Amino acid sequence: MNAGRYGIFFRCFAVPFLILVLATTSPAGCASTADDLALKLSSSGKNAVRPTAAAETEFRPTALRRPGGPIRGIYVSAGVAGSRRMDALIRLVKETELNAMVIDVNGPILLPAVSSSGTIVRRARATESFRRLVDQLKKQNIYLIARVVTFKEPRFARAAPQLTMHRRDGRIWRDAKGYAWMEPFRKEAWAYPIALGEEAARIGFDEVQFDYVRFPENQARVDREVAYRNPERWSRNEAIGKFLQKATARIHRDGAIVSADVFGMVATTRSDMGIGQSWAKVASAVDVISPMVYPSHYADGTWGIRDPDLKPGPIVAHALHDAGRQNRQLRSGGRSAAEVRPWLQSFTASWVHPHQRYGSAQIRQQIEAARREGMTSYLLWNASCRYPNF
Repeated sequence: MNAGRYGIFFRCFAVPFLILVLATTSPAGCASTADDLALKLSSSGKNAVRPTAAAETEFRPTALRRPGGPIRGIYVSAGVAGSRRMDALIRLVKETELNAMVIDVNGPILLPAVSSSGTIVRRARATESFRRLVDQLKKQNIYLIARVVTFKEPRFARAAPQLTMHRRDGRIWRDAKGYAWMEPFRKEAWAYPIALGEEAARIGFDEVQFDYVRFPENQARVDREVAYRNPERWSRNEAIGKFLQKATARIHRDGAIVSADVFGMVATTRSDMGIGQSWAKVASAVDVISPMVYPSHYADGTWGIRDPDLKPGPIVAHALHDAGRQNRQLRSGGRSAAEVRPWLQSFTASWVHPHQRYGSAQIRQQIEAARREGMTSYLLWNASCRYPNF
């Protein structure tokens, strides 16, 4: 595929993304489709009926046709997807055991318009150039996964500040890096990521993957500073689980399967780590769960392993052994359990001491460790989208 085919798409990314326009008319005055109206969510919570614990265990993702074999993919940012570098990434996929790409869609799929109450009044739509890119990749038989950044989404936070987490003094709360977060307890905040996922499925993505599907880390600080608006009185992991159940049900209607990214340690711990990511809640709500088992992200001494960045195989093996154990326990209790497809480290963590350069050998060690745990699908993460030919 030559670079000229991506020219228009690339130029689209040279200008600011379109800004979400908040509708000033009431929801009743908007020409909404049935699907749009289905996303109308009450913020009052007065008539809400809280599901029982038994009802929560009954959710099962609808059975859809799954890929015929292992999925082995790389992350591709929106900017790189629209650049001349895309040709090299396609060649990498075609010349190796890879067969999939995880592509950011928060930019290429334009923000839907919503009213101040959180109602979708105009559905999300993909740029024409992005549609053409998807068509070209499908012709290459590349399995396409749409990465939706869920609750840490600056553009939506700017456009719909009323749906962000707020401080006790009424100001918008921001994390240590200055980012505002959408409030997962607010059902109205679910509409935007679900709309993006639906549009991705409509234009040809095989799978929709929700990333940042969690609360901010550092629970003690967040609880101290934030005045939560939680009409359903959910726990964190209940809110995340309910969001994923709703997203999965809606996106299945458009024929795509659903996956979710979780912190690597979620596979090991029984808690939700203060961010709402409980393995049981997530794995029972989606088709695929992707723990981010990057060796550089584990504390020194985890599983008795010193200098984890230097031991990619053992770290991945321990993490995925724990993931498999959690799934077996879910199934033994009669609950569904998502396929495990880990994110593996394909970057050099230069901020970690000691660390090593991650190249073909380190990637292969992780892949082989996953295979020994019975997991032949995987995804490779490199934020700059630079991967060795392994």
